[in-house]
This record gives sequence, structure tokens and C-alpha cells, in this order.
Amino acid sequence: MTKVFPNIGASNASRPGYDGEKEEVLTVWRKSLLFNCSGFTVFDKKGNLVFRVDNYASGNKGEVVLMDAAGKSLLTIRRKKLSLGDHWLVFAGEESVNPLFSVKKPVNFLNSRLLAQLTVGGGSWRGQSSSRQPAYAIEGSYSQRSCVVYDDKRRPMAEIRRKEAVGGVAFGQDVFRLVVQPELDAAFAMALVILLEQMFGSRRASS
Repeated sequence: MTKVFPNIGASNASRPGYDGEKEEVLTVWRKSLLFNCSGFTVFDKKGNLVFRVDNYASGNKGEVVLMDAAGKSLLTIRRKKLSLGDHWLVFAGEESVNPLFSVKKPVNFLNSRLLAQLTVGGGSWRGQSSSRQPAYAIEGSYSQRSCVVYDDKRRPMAEIRRKEAVGGVAFGQDVFRLVVQPELDAAFAMALVILLEQMFGSRRASS
């Protein structure tokens, strides 16, 4: 069976707007390591576990927790109550007040590639107020695993792309790359992947 985590010698050609020597390349596996759970398992370029998401079948459908390799809660993503459409809030740790960001799935017929828009909340992330962070927009196609996260100056901060085939064996849609620029926290970038899965996953409308 082809290994899910990246090979150290795998191709990492830089794309326009990215610095290939500084970007962090993660392999995302849309699978929980726990039995009877759905979620994600995320590896670094050496094959080390860095993030995990384990959603129990009987758990809260409106809440997803991103954890580090040791199981510590990093970010909690909750669906906003009494809101129309897809509207989610991102909190530090397991907090339930002062969200870091608010994320909405827009209805924009003029830009069909716009998947989500992020606005800043009032929370604090790793000692820094989120009010100092720029807003972000996600464009592309999650179903095709081809998305870019832009900041308010249209600089690419992260990218979701398909994982290269290894030994002639292609990976399916459940295994893909997450490329993160140093200006963006990798945990936050992974939270955006979770949000896209909630909005555009296999059980939702594709985009």
C-alpha cells in the first residue's frame, strides 16, 4: 500500500507567489486514526503526525476540534446558531466566547470561485489579538483539491493541491497537500481545510 505521508524526496516545486524554501508542506489524510470516527490526520514532510481531528459518530455535528499530535485542543470550529446558510466561528482552544474569526460561505454569482470569506473576531490566538490579523478569502474548488487562501492584499497564504502520485500509484481525493506560507499559522490553515470540508465535503454540495 502506498504510504500516505510525504516522502522527503518528493517534488516540491514552487508556484508563483510562493517561496519554496520557506513554505511548509503538509500531507492531509481525510481519515481519523480512531475506530468509528471521521476526521483528519495530518503529517509533516518527515511523516510525523502534527494535527488530528477525530469526530465521533455520536458527537456534536456543529462542532469540530483541531488537535495537535498529543491530543491537545488547538482550535474549535462551531456552526453559528440561528444563522442562514453556512456560517462558522473559530475559537482558540475550547473557548466558546470571543471567536478569532467568522467564516461564511458567500452567495456570489459574480465570482463563482469564491468559496468562503473570513472576517476578524475579537479573540486572542497564541498571545496575539486576531484584530491585528488581515481578513482572508478562499477561492478555487475544494472538490478538485485546488484552493488558494488569500489575505486582504491578495497575497497567497496557503494552498490546497493534489498530492503527487508515488511509484505510479495516484492518491484519491482523501489525501492531498496543504502548503502554508510562514506568514500564516499552520494550525489556522488546517482549520480552513476543516471548514471547507464542512461546507463542500462529499456529503455537501460540491464546489
